Amino acid sequence: MNRITLILILALCLPFLSAASGDEQINVVIFGSHPDDADKQAGGTALEFIKRGHNVVFVSITNGDAGHQDIGGEELAQKRYLEAQEAGRRFGVEYIVMDNPDGKLYPAIEIREEIIRIIRRYNADIVIGHRTSALHPDRRNSAILMQDAAYMVIVPNVVPDEPPLKENPLFLYFEDNFRKPLPFQPDIVVDITGSFEGKIYGMAAHETQFFEWQPWIAKSLDQVPESEPDRLSWLAGMSKSPMTGAKYESLVKWYGRERAANVKVTESFEICEYGKQPDENEIRRLFPMLDE
Repeated sequence: MNRITLILILALCLPFLSAASGDEQINVVIFGSHPDDADKQAGGTALEFIKRGHNVVFVSITNGDAGHQDIGGEELAQKRYLEAQEAGRRFGVEYIVMDNPDGKLYPAIEIREEIIRIIRRYNADIVIGHRTSALHPDRRNSAILMQDAAYMVIVPNVVPDEPPLKENPLFLYFEDNFRKPLPFQPDIVVDITGSFEGKIYGMAAHETQFFEWQPWIAKSLDQVPESEPDRLSWLAGMSKSPMTGAKYESLVKWYGRERAANVKVTESFEICEYGKQPDENEIRRLFPMLDE
């Protein structure tokens, strides 16, 4: 049995088990603006939670019907929906794809209310999504939608058809490279070295994106390998973010200098001021992998 097969089996089975330590289960909802965003930005962290028996849900706020050079509309939306379901199977998560058009996302109240419903329905302890600093307008608007859902998830008279949460979740931002008006701040850095292969295998389910559309945009379509092993290796090489000084110091804070020196791959998150404002102990409770 190879490592990818073993990771897949663990990912599929562990969500149905209690957390090995007997601690409370943590519920994580990850919002991307398109199918594949949640996987790319937080797939390794998702697997780290799942390995420990916690619950993760991926959500795409749009249906992705514009993201391709040759096909579009309903045909592409259906294709990307099926890719998202396969990715969900590989990660071991439910993958929700909302039916909002790609490239036309606007922070409308009805979309915000559906996001509130999802956060409540899955009793989220942690919600992760984009910052408002992003290249794609869908990402900027999905960030506004997520921020506007914060706090409102505990208000009973907002979306009264879904019971409110008792506490506001911890809202986090994905890492990005934009520096204006403010650069990304790596408040929480997660070691995903042990989950990186599983993350890449899950991401690879989005064939239209990682092996067609994004290479076409980058004018590197002729560099995409043919075989699956070569594609996985190629995608892995494209999916590691650089270890900056601030990121490394945050990694040391959470894992200690000795372990940090051996970490190969990370995912980083910034705390949103609109949600729960945790102290260090609360962060370690919500991210149990930081204390192991």
